[in-house]
Amino acid sequence: MSLTKAGIIEKVTQETGLTKHQSRHAVERVLEIMKGSLTSGEDVLISGFGKFCVREKSERHGRNPATGDSLMLPARRVVTFKCSGKLRYRCNGVECGVGD
Repeated sequence: MSLTKAGIIEKVTQETGLTKHQSRHAVERVLEIMKGSLTSGEDVLISGFGKFCVREKSERHGRNPATGDSLMLPARRVVTFKCSGKLRYRCNGVECGVGD
């Protein structure tokens, strides 16, 4: 099961003592700041968590899977995520790792 934005807001409310309204505002503001940075082409680095980067993808050949027709996919920007070493160790159940 995925952790949703509502779930994050609920956890922030429980763990900080903020009201649900304050927690919602804080979480939404952080996400808006991140979206603004990524939209302007800046990377978002959260120490101990990971790095969100905007990457340029060039135009490329593609195929419609339903019809098999060839087509050109336009150039676009995509957001990528690379987790930190600490998060990678934690996800793999390793207690000691980077930065301990």
